[in-house]
Amino acid sequence: MQETVETPSWAPHGPCRVGLWEHEELEQRIECVAEEVPVAFVYNGISHAVMLATPQNLEDFAIGFSLSEDIVEARGDIFDIEVCETSKGISLEMHIAAPRAMALRARRRTLAGRTGCGLCGIESLEQMQSRPLLVRGSSALLMPSALTRAAASLAQHQHLHGYTGAMHAAAWCRQDGEVVCVREDVGRHNALDKLIGALVVTREPLDNGFVLMTSRASYEIVCKAVSVGIGCVAALSAPTGMAVRVAESAGLTLVCFLRGLRFTVYTHPERMST
Repeated sequence: MQETVETPSWAPHGPCRVGLWEHEELEQRIECVAEEVPVAFVYNGISHAVMLATPQNLEDFAIGFSLSEDIVEARGDIFDIEVCETSKGISLEMHIAAPRAMALRARRRTLAGRTGCGLCGIESLEQMQSRPLLVRGSSALLMPSALTRAAASLAQHQHLHGYTGAMHAAAWCRQDGEVVCVREDVGRHNALDKLIGALVVTREPLDNGFVLMTSRASYEIVCKAVSVGIGCVAALSAPTGMAVRVAESAGLTLVCFLRGLRFTVYTHPERMST
């Protein structure tokens, strides 16, 4: 008789037995740890990328990744999404428009993604330098009070981080600083992709607010934001030099070191409304 292998139901976090050393004593206790699961992006039956990600908001992830990596041009190019769980991980099986599938097949490569930095589908330095990036940045004014309001309220929306202490968050904030949507993940790029997917699904106007990241602002964060028409990214931590250069040329306002009433505007400071 064939043995039945149970497929796990992947959760974003789970219990872990640990020993806590405190006051010169070792205490046995149960802690909550964040989960990382291999998530494969499969288009028309062909695997494109595998990312290590938090297994939550996966349809948002599928949509946001597909848009920010220029695999599809619009939500309507994705006809259906099926989330398939196996004992080895999760596959996001998508059926996309034939012209987009043909373009993807021409540059396809299966790669192992990480929660850190990476350039999905880029095989050479020349390819990276020629990566198309449209100038889509918004010229809308940004109020300092909105930035500080959003940063002050972000923690109350970071539910998974509250359990585990290991999650990045990407938040969509309207022009007055109201936080209206947050997505969390062990990878900052993944969190932003999930946020983009959620905003596309809810048809949130992307010219009427800004993204707030709990991480540093890297090249990929800036590129993903610009690719979908987001005009401003604010980050609690530092930027990279490449991120600043790309944000400047692409017309994106980049604000970093957002802490309390103080922050640093790296690009397009003329858009700050005093």
